[in-house]
Amino acid sequence: MLKTLVQLLGNDAALLRRYGWMTVGYGLLCGLTMATLLPVLGHLLVADVGAAGAWLVALVAGVLGCWYCRRQVEQAGVRVGVAVLQGGRHRLGEHVAGLPSGWFTPANKARTSHLITQGMMAVAQLPAHVFTPVITGIVTALVMAMALLALHGALGLIALAALPVLAAVCLLSAGLSRQAGAAYHRYFADTSQRMVEFAQAQSVLRAFNGEGKATRQLEQAVEQQRRAGKRLVGRSALASVLNSWAVQLVFAVLLVTTIAWLSGNLEGTQVTEDMIGAVIALLMISRVIEPLLDVAGYGDILANAKGLLAEIDDIFSTRPLPQPEHGRLPADTSIELRGVHFCYEQDAPAVLRDVNLHIAAGSMVAVIGASGSGKTTLLRLMARFFDVSQGSLMLGGVDVREMTDAQRAELLGQIFQESELFSGSIADNIRLGKDGATDDEVMQAARDAGVDEIIQRLPQGLNTQTGEGGARLSGGERQRIAIARALLKGAPVMLLDEATAALDAENQAVIAGTLKRLQGRCTLVVVAHQLSTVAMADQIVVLEHGQVIEQGAPAALRARKGRYAQFLARQQAATGWRISSGQYANTSEE
Repeated sequence: MLKTLVQLLGNDAALLRRYGWMTVGYGLLCGLTMATLLPVLGHLLVADVGAAGAWLVALVAGVLGCWYCRRQVEQAGVRVGVAVLQGGRHRLGEHVAGLPSGWFTPANKARTSHLITQGMMAVAQLPAHVFTPVITGIVTALVMAMALLALHGALGLIALAALPVLAAVCLLSAGLSRQAGAAYHRYFADTSQRMVEFAQAQSVLRAFNGEGKATRQLEQAVEQQRRAGKRLVGRSALASVLNSWAVQLVFAVLLVTTIAWLSGNLEGTQVTEDMIGAVIALLMISRVIEPLLDVAGYGDILANAKGLLAEIDDIFSTRPLPQPEHGRLPADTSIELRGVHFCYEQDAPAVLRDVNLHIAAGSMVAVIGASGSGKTTLLRLMARFFDVSQGSLMLGGVDVREMTDAQRAELLGQIFQESELFSGSIADNIRLGKDGATDDEVMQAARDAGVDEIIQRLPQGLNTQTGEGGARLSGGERQRIAIARALLKGAPVMLLDEATAALDAENQAVIAGTLKRLQGRCTLVVVAHQLSTVAMADQIVVLEHGQVIEQGAPAALRARKGRYAQFLARQQAATGWRISSGQYANTSEE
């Protein structure tokens, strides 16, 4: 727990160490102040008012010192919390920004969003509101147990022996709620994501709102969160009860021991010093138990905090892909895969198996195959979303693992199925492809991607705001803007994964014409099902169950009468396309 907190604080970890020592000192002062009650009561019982008064002055001074130290400790705790909010989020964000693109699954994005918002706020409150009473309670109880040992050996030994037992009970009870807490936070993040989806997808949900379908997934997520919360409350309550029972059991043992000792030593009428000590011990037992009860009450909060910090530690433990100190520059824009195997998890089935492929510089390759055949994974490996599990993937004769991120980013342009837009204008989103691009360059990219049709019918044209995530635009409009952004970049290698899937026939034709102009000028790797895109490729690669089962020129594959020929037959039957002599045409009007 503390290791992760120190990692969040970074250079501000000195604040945490200073706060920790101040809290321990405060606990010692509280314990010693309470211990001054022993001589005060002892002298009063033997009518020594003068000595009792001197100790009473020390007690008052200790109380004033505790009040002052408590304020200083709380301020130090607040400074640690502020450092967590200011620097911790930044450090977590910096680490996440360096993780491979393949790590950003919907589940990981939802978890990270939850941790950076609610999770980090809960962690920031730990020092001032949780660690202070817990550390103080433990130190104070230890000091009081030592004082009890000096006053009455048997009782002191029982109190000291009880401390590790209570610690074990607290650890056991924390385990009861830790898993429930982790599940609750996971479902909380999932519900938050579902709520955002519900708000953003109203048009689709209302179109298919049969018998409450529009809210069903959201209701299921909320119900899962409610059940997880109910389970967490039950486990937390059980943990608190166990902790309290354990402390009360220690109190009962101390009390019974004291009463038993007094019963065996009250036969005479003379009051001895030991009897006075035992009577005082009875009063002091409650002072030992009181801070322990406070600590027990924070058990479930500490368990929840440990779960949050474990989630943060899990993100920190995810390492970025290794980077070379000095990257190698590629000789050209060719792409080659040699014996590539890939699986998303160590023991999971392979998604790609023994893939061998050579893509010549300046050529266009179309990758086709059934859903789940590994097409998108193949392109993501080329963009180094992940590293290959086995084999090598080279760009321009250089293994992608020997290139820096900056070198690879300069070489590659990417258009994937999910079009990510940022809050801002259409021009801002397109200009992300090339920093400092002129208005004429932005407009040319917009025309090549068919965005000019969008801006002509919008009052503000290129200055039209897209909304968060492009929420004000349709899916096809977002896709065209993403294509314009990639075209503006002008990278020598372009990776396109179903780039025209969300476009109508007219805009598909615009993009097909743009790709035709790019042939020979850059290397194009395209995952597509549209014949207008596939037919112009120099080479076709057919994937099935993660393996390349066919590759070659379109004409050669058609003549082979294999999977590519079957694909053509299905597409022609569906759309009325015919292909001859390497050209494509629509026969639906013939």
